[in-house]
Amino acid sequence: MAGCSSSGGGANEESGVSTLEKAKQQGVVTVGFANEKPYAYQTPDGKLSGEAVEVAREVLKNMGIDEMNGVLTEFGSLIPGLNAKRFDIITAGMYITPERAKEVAFANPEYSIGEALAVKKGNPKDLHSYKDIAEKKAKIGVMSGAIEIDYLKKSGVGDDQMVIVTDQPSAVAALQSGRVDAITMTGPSLQAVLDSAKDSGIERVMEFDQPVIDGQSIRGYGAAAFRKEDQDFLKAYNSELQKLKESGRLLEILEPFGFTEQELPGDMTAEQLVKE
Repeated sequence: MAGCSSSGGGANEESGVSTLEKAKQQGVVTVGFANEKPYAYQTPDGKLSGEAVEVAREVLKNMGIDEMNGVLTEFGSLIPGLNAKRFDIITAGMYITPERAKEVAFANPEYSIGEALAVKKGNPKDLHSYKDIAEKKAKIGVMSGAIEIDYLKKSGVGDDQMVIVTDQPSAVAALQSGRVDAITMTGPSLQAVLDSAKDSGIERVMEFDQPVIDGQSIRGYGAAAFRKEDQDFLKAYNSELQKLKESGRLLEILEPFGFTEQELPGDMTAEQLVKE
């Protein structure tokens, strides 16, 4: 419980009131966000937006906390800031990991991020995985220095099948010109690229099998996090988040930020992810 001095059930030392009770009484809560698109960022008119911002805003509102005091900070300052009580909740692009769970209590995931594939319309080579690319000797466009190069190699894709490109527009151009049969990057990045390209001749492979690398799924799951003593707050947050998932509202919140059904967290829980 690094950085936590309180040992009771979330009681605020000054008042004996839990963080959740205090937030409900005052109608406001302070949330720390990592300043990173598409998770959290300031819009040109000075408003705070992003996937994590809008999910937290709606969950908290449904909990009866109408005002969210959002603070943009560096990613590395989130957990220390939470445990130093500068924030009541932290979120934005933070994957649930067993290491982080030693310091904070994670809510259940609100999104998942995996790899994605784009191909010519109709998927002429019927590519649904990195293994398909390897077996069908397809050409794949991938950005220089990207982690996907490693994933492709470990999936059996040869160096001679990879066309290394400098940036996202170059990847799209390689696919459009037929230099490659497919391009790959993480789901939201690829979706953003396709949305910008506005080319009906290319499409995302929606039935894509995530690579398993060294026996592990490379899919990451992102969530809000709380201080370990704030279990009542965590439980109430999870309850409202679950309602958003079941109603389909969560996908509606995520979609404007480049997330699709492929990025939904499914039935995965924080408890399962912390064990792995």
